[in-house]
Amino acid sequence: MAVMPMKQVLICGMQQDQSAVLADLQQQGVLEIRSLKQEEGGVFFQKDTAKNREEAGQTALLAEQALAVLDQYVPEKKELLSFFEGRIILSPAEYEAKAAHRQEIQSVAEQILSLSKQIGVLEGEIPKLEQDLMALAPWEKLDLPLDAPGTKHTVFLFGSVPRAVTAQDLMRLLTEQSEAEVDVGIVSSSKEQTCFWICCFKEKKQEVEAVLQQEGLIKAPELTGIPAKKREELSLKLKEKKEAIAALTEEIRCLGSVRADLQFLQDASQMAKERANAQQEMLQSQNVFLLSGYLTAKEAPMIQAELEKRFDVFVELNDPAPGEDVPVVLENHPLVAPVEGIVESYSLPGPGERDPSAVMAPFYYILFGLMLSDAAYGLIMSTACGICLKKFPHMEQGTKKFLQMFFWCGISTIFWGLMFGSFFGDAVNVIATTFFHRPDIRLAPLWFEPVSLPMKMLVFSFVLGIIHLFTGLGMKLYECIRSGHVADGIYDAVFWYLLVGGAILYLLTMSMFTNMLNLGFTLSGVAVYLSAAMVLVGFVGIVLTSGRESKNWGKRLLKGLYGAYGITSYLSDILSYSRLLALGLATSVISTVFNQMGSMLGDTLPGVILFILVFVIGHALNLAINAMGAYVHTNRLQFVEFFGKFYEGGGRKFSPFGIHTKYFNVKEETK
Repeated sequence: MAVMPMKQVLICGMQQDQSAVLADLQQQGVLEIRSLKQEEGGVFFQKDTAKNREEAGQTALLAEQALAVLDQYVPEKKELLSFFEGRIILSPAEYEAKAAHRQEIQSVAEQILSLSKQIGVLEGEIPKLEQDLMALAPWEKLDLPLDAPGTKHTVFLFGSVPRAVTAQDLMRLLTEQSEAEVDVGIVSSSKEQTCFWICCFKEKKQEVEAVLQQEGLIKAPELTGIPAKKREELSLKLKEKKEAIAALTEEIRCLGSVRADLQFLQDASQMAKERANAQQEMLQSQNVFLLSGYLTAKEAPMIQAELEKRFDVFVELNDPAPGEDVPVVLENHPLVAPVEGIVESYSLPGPGERDPSAVMAPFYYILFGLMLSDAAYGLIMSTACGICLKKFPHMEQGTKKFLQMFFWCGISTIFWGLMFGSFFGDAVNVIATTFFHRPDIRLAPLWFEPVSLPMKMLVFSFVLGIIHLFTGLGMKLYECIRSGHVADGIYDAVFWYLLVGGAILYLLTMSMFTNMLNLGFTLSGVAVYLSAAMVLVGFVGIVLTSGRESKNWGKRLLKGLYGAYGITSYLSDILSYSRLLALGLATSVISTVFNQMGSMLGDTLPGVILFILVFVIGHALNLAINAMGAYVHTNRLQFVEFFGKFYEGGGRKFSPFGIHTKYFNVKEETK
């Protein structure tokens, strides 16, 4: 249960060592840089690194765009679990060797983008060519150019109407409605369209067009030359463009081997951009630079010794001043560390606050296991997470902790599954009965079956919930005592222990309540008076102290009464733990339903096939849905019921200057 103590560091060094010091600190990834303010008239100034940041950002974008082109034309084949592999480890020497070829890699990236742009231009021209070819198809038999000028007194009209007509129909129509002398020829005809040419005197052109417009005239494509020859030209041009696209595509595919180099270029540019950002926060003079920040007290002496040994620098370590915005770093036991992400998703500890991870971790694992409560599901979860953790040692730290958390949740699920006798629900008994005719074989619970004794499970859920809530109150009391506010601990924790604990004890003296929950006992005698005394002391104490910040006794009593009304929130909090029963029963009942569905056809061959299909699909869905439900509701019980009793949070996450890359990580390999 540790928020690591932090140190403030000030590094003063010579300008010639600045780049090397920054590179070393970036590789270490242990220092959060804070901005130093420039003083007017001082010898130190802040260097404007906007140009360097822009150049690095543009190079990173260039590499990213080139990689996107490769992904389009040369998709990378990835294994199913490649997500867990993490970044490739490069030693500093390997990084420097690759960095020496950055200009060459950048040229290749520009070449890939140029090829992609050429393909884009060609692909943009193809639809127009295909459209022209399609438009010319009905005119292919025409032996006149579509731009035929006619003669001194005549003119040609080329067009189509959206129906089937004959030359005689068109000639009769034009003669009757325009009184023009025309000659008509049909080029092609179908139910949907008839293409034709018309020759008429120039002075009658407008009248002929007006008649044809009424019939739905569509003018011929505005192209020069005879359609058949024009189609040949367009077809050849289309073929050439497609061949050019294929050649350019093949050229890009041949460059697929530079993918790793482009990934390095993107990461190296991102690192350069972060170094430029760090330089922006420093103070510099003509010969000296100043760099300040935060690092953990545990690593501070080592970093100080290393920097002063390798470079001509002076390193000063100090404790942060009170009220300073110090970042938060958590350090816990391997069993506890996996749930740090849950705490972080709520809020990191605020100034002077303890890390709740160690207290939360056992409850988190227990509650998750109770909600899923199937030994087979837990075995699958733990095995899958264990294999991934073993197979991918370089996975990202966040992913690693997430899998570790589900590994321990799976162990808890196995335990509660065995306690409740659930292994794929009642699969052991169903398989033995259906296929081996042995109804006597079953997985007996080590404790009891929640499906058969739901009230017992409900009581157990409430008891566990009360322990959980009271532990939260205990943390509140502990924090008050640790900070020297013992009276606040009594007012805000002890009185609530008395009120809530006394109310629970009093309920246990009521036979109606104990019979309803099938407890098998009812307290009497001194328990009645003890519970009443506890409730009275707790209630009076809360009424008198909840509004203690008010000097007016009237306001204080009113606030105290409102504070005592908070007993209702404790009731709702305790009832919230009934979700342990609900989700646990849901997992078990759904498993049982799938088992029964699969066994409907008995021990026949179709029955075996049906059972396997229903078993695999059904239990896979049940595991996925209920594991997600257990995760969500376990988080809710921690965030609302548990943290609500003592935890405020508000801390700022430690954000070190480091290697925040996508593909590569630069560090010495640990042996």
